[in-house]
Amino acid sequence: MASPFTIQRAGDTVWCTLDRPPLNLFEPALIHAVRESFDALAADRSTRVAILVGGGRAFTAGMDVRVLRDLDVGRARVLISELHDAIAAVHRAPFPVIAAVNGACLGAGFELALACDLRVAAAGAVFGLPEVRVGVPSVIQAALLPPMIGPGRAAEMLLTGAPITAATALDWGLVNRVVPDDRVRAAAEELATTILQAGPDAIRLQKELIVRWRESDLASAVRYGINAFATAYATGEPREGMTAYLEKRRPNFRS
Repeated sequence: MASPFTIQRAGDTVWCTLDRPPLNLFEPALIHAVRESFDALAADRSTRVAILVGGGRAFTAGMDVRVLRDLDVGRARVLISELHDAIAAVHRAPFPVIAAVNGACLGAGFELALACDLRVAAAGAVFGLPEVRVGVPSVIQAALLPPMIGPGRAAEMLLTGAPITAATALDWGLVNRVVPDDRVRAAAEELATTILQAGPDAIRLQKELIVRWRESDLASAVRYGINAFATAYATGEPREGMTAYLEKRRPNFRS
């Protein structure tokens, strides 16, 4: 049986495709594949950027309701814990993850996109958390919404279950850019290319800080930052990067 989640390397970038057409709905096999794939990628320092895409006409429309319908309390706890672990593997990846969102990005799919560091949306994409409409709350990365877009907007999305357009998502700061539908992958690749021009170790330190900052008070966040700045000097990147700047040339971080 073909994997519902495929990995394809292109130099230092890894393309990760949700491949369960037509809507790439989450079910146990896809949840496990995402978790296992990102655990493996995290252990491989050659991975510098990942781009997460949906195969076909959607990013992912969320959980398969047929899986959710017949759960009991115990099985519901197991399923949502496994989904949390999969999304956390994306969120805590030691490299930047870019979501290239086409079509529907709903429920668990929206939470997966929120776990990414950057989001590029096709103009025709829609975002939403419709879980309350089928009798369950939105959880996991939905907790990131209030600090991202404000408590009022977050409450509207969470309590009504109504979707928003890509244009609204851009206005609210949920996505970094909106592009024509046929350019969403190219736009994500352009972002990846810009990231790859920076120092690999500096990017990994910065990604670690981004995750820590979300979970820390201000004083702790500052301490983490001071330590990361000093740690950067254990590599050759600061000297090479600053020498290249002074010499008006492109840095060679691989030498």
